[in-house]
Amino acid sequence: MRLIGVIDLAGGRAVHARRGVRARYAPVGVAAGCPIDGDPIALARTYVDRLGLAELYAADLDAIAAQPQSQKPGESPDLLPHETLITSLATVAPLWLDAAISSPARSRQALALGATRVVVGLETLESFDVLSAICAALDKTRVSSADPLRGIRPTVAFSLDLRDGVPIAPRLNIPSSQPGDLAARAVDAGVSAVIVLDLARVGEAIGPDVAMVTRVRASAPGTTLIAGGGIRGLADLVRLAEAGCDGALVATALHDGRIGAEDVRGLRHVSKSL
Repeated sequence: MRLIGVIDLAGGRAVHARRGVRARYAPVGVAAGCPIDGDPIALARTYVDRLGLAELYAADLDAIAAQPQSQKPGESPDLLPHETLITSLATVAPLWLDAAISSPARSRQALALGATRVVVGLETLESFDVLSAICAALDKTRVSSADPLRGIRPTVAFSLDLRDGVPIAPRLNIPSSQPGDLAARAVDAGVSAVIVLDLARVGEAIGPDVAMVTRVRASAPGTTLIAGGGIRGLADLVRLAEAGCDGALVATALHDGRIGAEDVRGLRHVSKSL
C-alpha cells in the first residue's frame, strides 16, 4: 500500500486544501509537529525525512485554475506558475504532477521539470483523444525509475475528479459520465494509473468513498488505483486496500499526526497481508 504525500501549490505557498473551495485555502502551518509556514520544500522534507514517504504529489492550483488552452502542434506551452518549485520538489522524491496538463507538449514539459508521473485531470480534460495523444507521446519518453508496486514504468495517471461522487468534467463532451465508464476510457487511452479524487471529501476527515473505489476497480481491474479525499487514518487505508486500492493521496492526516511514521512503515506490509 503506497502512501503519497500531497502538496497543493497556490501563489508559491503550500496550502491546506478543504472541500475543493480553492479561494479559502490557507497556508499549511504545521505538519507532523514541524513548522511549515507555507513552505512547499519544508513540507516535502517533512513527508520524506520525518514520516518516511517515498513519493510526492504536487497540484499546481494556479495552473488548474487558469485551465490553459491546448497547444497546436509544434507550439510551445506557456510556463507553469510554479516551475522552479516543481523542479525543487522533484529532487526530494519521485513526483506526481497535476498541473492542468492538457496536451502532449505540456506533458513533456512536466517531465522536463522532473516529474515522474504526469497527472491528467478530468477537470481540465478536453477529450479522450487528447489523453490518448498524451499517453502516446510519453510512451516514447519513459522515465528511468520503475514503478515500485507493479514493476512497470507508468508516466501518465488519470485523475477521476469528483464532487460528492459526481464527475467534474466542464470541458468534456461525452455520452456517459459514469465514473466507472470514465475510468475505463482512460485505461483504453493508455494511462497506467487511475486516481479517484473526491474534492468534497478533501480535508474533511469524513472517510474515503470506498464504494466508489470498489466500482472503479471493477471498471479498471488491471490498472494501478489510487484514492484521495477524506482519509482519516490507518483504518481507512486498510479498507481501501481491501477494496483493491493500491495507494492513497494524503495530506491532512499527515499534517495533524493521525498518520505517523510508524503507520507509514506498517503500510508497506498491508498489501502483503491481504
